[in-house]
Amino acid sequence: MTVVRTERVGHVLVARIEREEKRNAINEEITLGIDAALNTLDDDSDLWVGILTGTAKVFSAGTDLTGTMPTSARGGEYGIIRRERAKPLIAAVEGFAVGGGFEIVLACDLVVASRTATFGLPEVKRGLIPTCGGLFRGPRALPLNLAREMMLTGDSIDAARGYDVGLVNAVTEPGGALAGALALAERICACGPNVVRISMSAVNDVIAADDAEDWDATARATHAMVAAPDKDEGMRAFFEKRPPNWELVQG
Repeated sequence: MTVVRTERVGHVLVARIEREEKRNAINEEITLGIDAALNTLDDDSDLWVGILTGTAKVFSAGTDLTGTMPTSARGGEYGIIRRERAKPLIAAVEGFAVGGGFEIVLACDLVVASRTATFGLPEVKRGLIPTCGGLFRGPRALPLNLAREMMLTGDSIDAARGYDVGLVNAVTEPGGALAGALALAERICACGPNVVRISMSAVNDVIAADDAEDWDATARATHAMVAAPDKDEGMRAFFEKRPPNWELVQG
């Protein structure tokens, strides 16, 4: 079964994640599907804008915890997190985009969300941390204290608050995120495609200037997380469907 479907709408490539029975949790098959779709967007000169979306009920719950972190050669985690792109990519979000799902949204350039959408980094509730860019892309896309609140509590925000703080470009009625994203893509396609790419590349150079240091900081935090007891207890509690019994280790 195909779990990432693509279609062309003029100069726009639409990629849909379709694994709703697993809340669009990202496994290797979805990663390879996203990677293939974005390779097509990157390499086809007739495609000027991309849209990445999920299903009517959910964008993505992030990594499938029954497997390992899926990666691809060009895109890194999920086929997108470390990808170097020069064409605009719009996230069209219905339902929740949490954990790695939100990190995928943060890796996009623009966000259109329906009123059903929620965004969150709940990893801390499971004794984990965001490892796919959320530690630094969250504070870039959100006010710093709101990003801290989301990462330290694991709580989510809705589309309306996301719009108010500048994370979301447009809010639609339920079921309208893809149509809203297509309308935004058409506005971009009405502009010169070469200068759009030039502008994208320039903006990316500016905001990604500190990426190497930010990934190093993420790696150090990941190493510390692995050494802490929270991860094991959090995952046991998750699979046993019970509240975690946390214990603070001094030092």
